[in-house]
Amino acid sequence: MLDVGAVAERLIAPFGFEPALRDALVLLVALHDLGKISDSFRAMIENGSRQTYRHWELSEALFFAHDALLGAKLGGDDLQRAALYAAVAGHHGQPSDLVLGDLGGSSRDLRKVLRQVGSGLEPAGEVIAAFSALWSGASLQSLAPGAATTALSWWVPGLCATADWVGSNTTWFPPRAGQPRLADYLAEARAAAGRAVAEAGLAGSPVQPGATFDFALRPMQAACALVALPDGPVLAVIEDETGAGKTEAALILAHRMAQAGKGRGLYFALPTMATADAMFGRASEAVGRIFAAPRLTLAHGRAALSVPFRDLPTGGAPGEDAPSCTDWLKQSRRRALLADVGVGTVDQALLSVLPVKHQTLRHFGLSSKILIVDEVHEMGEPYIGKELERLLQMHRAAGGSAILLTATLPLDLRARLLATYGEANPGPAYPALTVAGGASVTGFAADTRPVKGPVQVDRIDSAEAAADLMVAQAAQGAACVWVRNGVDDAIAAVGMLRERGVAARLLHARFALNDRKRIEAEVLARVGKDGVDRAGFVLVATQVLEASLDLDFDVMVSDIAPIAALIQRAGRLWRHMDRRPAATRPVPAPVLHVLSPDPAKVTDDRWLQGTLGSGAWVYSVADVWRSARVLFAAGRIEAPQGLRALIEAVHGAGAEDVPEALVRAEMEALGKAAGARTLALHNLVDLSAGYRDAGRGADDVAYPTRLGEETRVLVLARRVGAALHPWAPPDPANDPGWSDAWAFSEVAASRRKLDRLPLPDQSSPEIAAITRLWPEWRSAGTILCPVAEDGTICEGLRYGTDCGLVFTPRA
Repeated sequence: MLDVGAVAERLIAPFGFEPALRDALVLLVALHDLGKISDSFRAMIENGSRQTYRHWELSEALFFAHDALLGAKLGGDDLQRAALYAAVAGHHGQPSDLVLGDLGGSSRDLRKVLRQVGSGLEPAGEVIAAFSALWSGASLQSLAPGAATTALSWWVPGLCATADWVGSNTTWFPPRAGQPRLADYLAEARAAAGRAVAEAGLAGSPVQPGATFDFALRPMQAACALVALPDGPVLAVIEDETGAGKTEAALILAHRMAQAGKGRGLYFALPTMATADAMFGRASEAVGRIFAAPRLTLAHGRAALSVPFRDLPTGGAPGEDAPSCTDWLKQSRRRALLADVGVGTVDQALLSVLPVKHQTLRHFGLSSKILIVDEVHEMGEPYIGKELERLLQMHRAAGGSAILLTATLPLDLRARLLATYGEANPGPAYPALTVAGGASVTGFAADTRPVKGPVQVDRIDSAEAAADLMVAQAAQGAACVWVRNGVDDAIAAVGMLRERGVAARLLHARFALNDRKRIEAEVLARVGKDGVDRAGFVLVATQVLEASLDLDFDVMVSDIAPIAALIQRAGRLWRHMDRRPAATRPVPAPVLHVLSPDPAKVTDDRWLQGTLGSGAWVYSVADVWRSARVLFAAGRIEAPQGLRALIEAVHGAGAEDVPEALVRAEMEALGKAAGARTLALHNLVDLSAGYRDAGRGADDVAYPTRLGEETRVLVLARRVGAALHPWAPPDPANDPGWSDAWAFSEVAASRRKLDRLPLPDQSSPEIAAITRLWPEWRSAGTILCPVAEDGTICEGLRYGTDCGLVFTPRA
């Protein structure tokens, strides 16, 4: 317990608490395992007896029973102490649900619980008295009742859990013989804690002085380097067109926030694992300019498969500025948010506002960070939008600052997000840099870099016409892409192009991970920022293209989609004009060819299906119709000055009414959105209720970070002789157990579709021989699927390296 208290002293020191309050919190954290001083815990250790109440629940009961002693020491009112008792006792990821009554030990239920403590009741009081003497100045006097105490109740469990993790590690705190005086032991524990916190990667990194970058700044970047920062927590919203350098602008602003003491680290929250992986590479190169030798982690479900993350140096003394990691931080995805700099999915951050186990640990990890949320427009769906609002509210309550990046944020959503930091909605100017409670920058210097100018919009009536256009443009040497709304439509489009003699590539989310990474690498090598051999390259892709890859095409066809998605897609058209100026392009101007029915001719609610097929069901038909109406009327996309008008014409208060034939579909979509918002409000933690009443410690799957069609994960295998091997080539030297190879062989698809198919019997001997060696989480959550030489998995399903997972008609 003293080891953990000593670690807590190190962890809490940078947060700037008033000394007496700081010591009070450390004292309570040191007492976190008081419930182990009980007959029931000793019986469990000695002979395996089952405990009626877990030791941390007994800790809270003992705090209640000895409140007279603790209250005399700490002060504060009953509600404050009860909130902090629950916070410390709940360090295993969830609060106690015992009914303990009032402080002071008068409750019959409390007496019932204390019977499990037995002879430990008096010794527990002796420990409280002895520890109180070690932190003699501890007091809650400076802690304001009400909101301040409630906010602290969410923060302290994460502090305690982190301190417990480190302080319980016998590498840093080995057991010792004898019975040293407690003061002497604490002195030794404090010395060990300094080493432990540093070696775990939690000691923090100094902020670097000076400028973030040495290149000539673009307009938004220059604004971020100069904008005034108000006192206290800050929320900034950066709105600018795709390719304007918003990431670098955010890093400049985050560096200035860190220099102003508004954060001691960063967390980059991205919409997908693919975007997080891409950002990790960029962050690895940049964060050393912000912090000296920062600890860097990757936070998402497949982080262990990232070669750049695995290759990050660990252990030993890091370089002067280069980021590194530690083995301790890499051991758990939950620990990733404790590093100086984390890059991951927004889901990892959103779990801090859902009542799941260790939610408070994530909140504690984020509380010291400047939270950078990229592609915020991707989070406008009602459920995740409410989560993001609550995340910002909780982050601000803990003193945290945040930066939001977007190209296509509707004004209504921007207003709700800014309101979390108390900012009234500013005007509609675009581009814009808005600092809540501070200045708004809407006047920017001209960008001296070459620009592509307006993107002309041209409507195409049929998929056949789109395919013919791609063939003709590729023959002229253009790098071409067709962005489709649905995977099945993308597969069909590639088939059409290949029938026309074009060796088109295909990229979508239904490839096994190793195949997807291989295809992405090839696409980046051909049409990425530094791509070569572009002439005649043709790609068909789904929405994975919108945010995860920095690509540059000469010609683009896109299925009609909501305006924000179309703007994002058009951002990959004539993208890098400094490297490929107009004169070098094989086509005279950038044109977005949109496959769409005529929005002026809507005769029934199947307006989209005849043109798009299955892709017609991906988005709200009302949003798609308004987007078509507005875009074709404008005839062009002018960035950045014309983007706000396009977005608001679709999503703003003055948006045009849909035709009568689409009203019912819009009403159904609005009802579904309202239901999603209601579900979010039901699922999110109630910050005002405090941790004891609103934390639940549920399983992650009970409270999803996103809504959407449920998927199942297939693990593909190939037959090698009489045995099954992972679909992804194994690496015996670095992965002798094939764990990575099986992970790289996974592919997810619609559960609704898969459940209709006769998937391979998992009890068959050849499959059971593999799955019985897997960890329980993998064998329970996946289906092993051998793939025949012709690609067949079962009737109605096949897989190919060039087409991915394909659903085929069944006889």
